[in-house]
Amino acid sequence: MKLVTFAQNGLTRIGAVEGEQVIDLNAALKAKLESEGKIRAEKISEAYIPTDMKGFLQGGKESLELAKESVQFALNNESAVQLVFDKTDVKVGAPVTNPGKMICVGHNYREHILEMGRELPSHPVLFAKFANTIVGPEDDIPFYPISEQLDYEAEFAFVVGKRAKNVSQEDALDYVAGYTIVNDVTYRDIQRRTIEWLQGKAVDGTAPMGPWLVTSDELTDPAGLEISLSVNGEERQRSNTANLVFTVQRLVEFLSELMTLEPGDVILTGTPGGVGVAREPQAFLRDGDVVRIEVDKVGVLENKVRKVEG
Repeated sequence: MKLVTFAQNGLTRIGAVEGEQVIDLNAALKAKLESEGKIRAEKISEAYIPTDMKGFLQGGKESLELAKESVQFALNNESAVQLVFDKTDVKVGAPVTNPGKMICVGHNYREHILEMGRELPSHPVLFAKFANTIVGPEDDIPFYPISEQLDYEAEFAFVVGKRAKNVSQEDALDYVAGYTIVNDVTYRDIQRRTIEWLQGKAVDGTAPMGPWLVTSDELTDPAGLEISLSVNGEERQRSNTANLVFTVQRLVEFLSELMTLEPGDVILTGTPGGVGVAREPQAFLRDGDVVRIEVDKVGVLENKVRKVEG
């Protein structure tokens, strides 16, 4: 399934994308249960498919199976309550808007490590972004007048699907709900003001995410996926997740040894070579630039840079 968060008539809910349509999952399950004569349909639907993504992911495989059934019900049945929307009639947001943790991995593509003049790390390099950085696939990237060195970073990301502590690599993918794309937008000079990177990574709007969350039953193998980024149609980054120093499985193992991962946590796996700061000459983003990231079997995330005045 392709899961989204969407807004319609001032309400934010979660849905599944089928072609050019978005199915309201909570409403679809409620309508399905009502059609079966269930008296407590509203409470049951809220328990198994709440209207927020993190709550839904906490329901695990049982909620996912009910969501699949609800999609088929919605597509096959007319209802007094609208269950299916055209994508053009809703605003699609980031699939996960309020992760408990948003963990980023630095120096994880071999060619990017080399272009930055570093050696391959023996352990994953970690830093964080926060929920304030998240914007959706239909939003602009805000460019604040705090720096002129706004840079892009294409990232293949995964979302945790169930509580994970001390998980082995062999079992790791069982703890992944699905995969998405994130642009780890970075203010480079601010990032480098100190030896710790957080300042340049935590500015509002610096984590465009989307276009949806592809569930792990649909994308079963995160290895061997092409990833590319272009600015105004010019390719700047290209690699393959086969080039990750630390795989998704290894990252689940490593992170779950350090901390308990929870449903809805978002993990960015690193960026390939070709970032603007490492090019000759350097090539930073400008107002009006269109940044497009594509990952095999996931989709396309495209956002425009918009300068914020004052």
